[in-house]
Amino acid sequence: MNVLTDNWSLYGRGFLGTVELTVYASLLALVLGFVMAAFRAAPVGSLRAFGTVWVTVLRNTPLTLLFFAVLLGLPRFGVVLPFTLFAVLALGCYTSAFVCEALRAGINTVPKGQGEAARSLGMSFTQTLGAVVLPQAFRSVIPPIGSTLIALAKNSAIAGAFSVTELLGTYKTLNELGYGIIWTFVWIALGYLIITLTISAVFTVLEKRWGVAR
Repeated sequence: MNVLTDNWSLYGRGFLGTVELTVYASLLALVLGFVMAAFRAAPVGSLRAFGTVWVTVLRNTPLTLLFFAVLLGLPRFGVVLPFTLFAVLALGCYTSAFVCEALRAGINTVPKGQGEAARSLGMSFTQTLGAVVLPQAFRSVIPPIGSTLIALAKNSAIAGAFSVTELLGTYKTLNELGYGIIWTFVWIALGYLIITLTISAVFTVLEKRWGVAR
């Protein structure tokens, strides 16, 4: 217990760092995921191609490699940002590919007749997608998106290797101070458990309120 009580501020900074990464990267992933899902369902071939390339590249690229590309590659092109922001970009873009695919699966569950009916009423593709298709698609994919964001929270641990303050990175300092590694990781694991259970609880509430009854 003294590992936690003696280093409460260190654990706190790491925990808040992980929460910050998770929240901001999740928002970015949701926005980009919605956009890419719209692109993949668009009648314009160039947009569909862009969405397909985005998803294919990111889903098949190791997240660690993406971190290297963003945190070490972008500064070579004059893009200089705080490491935390770089980590948010890497995590958010990577996860957006999985959000996109979850939403696309949800879009495929919406009867085509509803989109055709909306277009027959004079609605544009954007209006049809935003007002008719995506709201229904989101209702059917709440659980998989929740699972995707839980995975994002755990993936944020990679950021610690790139000088970003987050929960897993606290073990380095604690190890240097001579604390037992087992209890160090027990409290780190508990921190991640609190974060992931919170995300799970939020999406359980969303599913009960808006999810499709099965």
